[in-house]
Amino acid sequence: MSRVGKRPIAIPKGVEVQYQEHVVRLKGPKGQNQFSVPELVDLDVGDSEIHVKADYLNDARSRALMGTVQACLANMVHGVSEGFTRRLQLVGVGYRAAVQGQNLELSLGFSHPVKYALPSEVSAQVEGNNNLIVLSSHDNVVLGQTAASIRAIRPPEPYQGKGVLYEGERIRRKAGKTGKK
Repeated sequence: MSRVGKRPIAIPKGVEVQYQEHVVRLKGPKGQNQFSVPELVDLDVGDSEIHVKADYLNDARSRALMGTVQACLANMVHGVSEGFTRRLQLVGVGYRAAVQGQNLELSLGFSHPVKYALPSEVSAQVEGNNNLIVLSSHDNVVLGQTAASIRAIRPPEPYQGKGVLYEGERIRRKAGKTGKK
């Protein structure tokens, strides 16, 4: 039995939920989102809670989907009401970032600046000494993919520790060459 799937999802004030034909539409102060619910799972939308329902005693597939749907909907409710943030840290001499509209301009040690076009759901700010990027969005999936794409431009390397890191990430360092004896 799915214990995660049985948990009700609280609907905060200011969030509107519409459920028709296995499609959930959420609208809140941070944005709007929609989710297609699988056919094996159904929802019971009340005034203050959402309950995920499935035939979890007889069908293993619906039991598996029940927890997944509950977790996805809980993330979406949190996103449209409070939003999500990811923080990226630039480590390296001369590494810096600047935001110009929906474009992020990165100087990461290449011979040219790298311009990254942000999706419409994601907004960016640069803090600190132009070496801390704060990404925020109402959609956790798009936000995570955007952060991973920016990190992939210059992933951290293990010898000097330079690159684009998630804040709080620790890079396992390697010792370099030892030289001739």
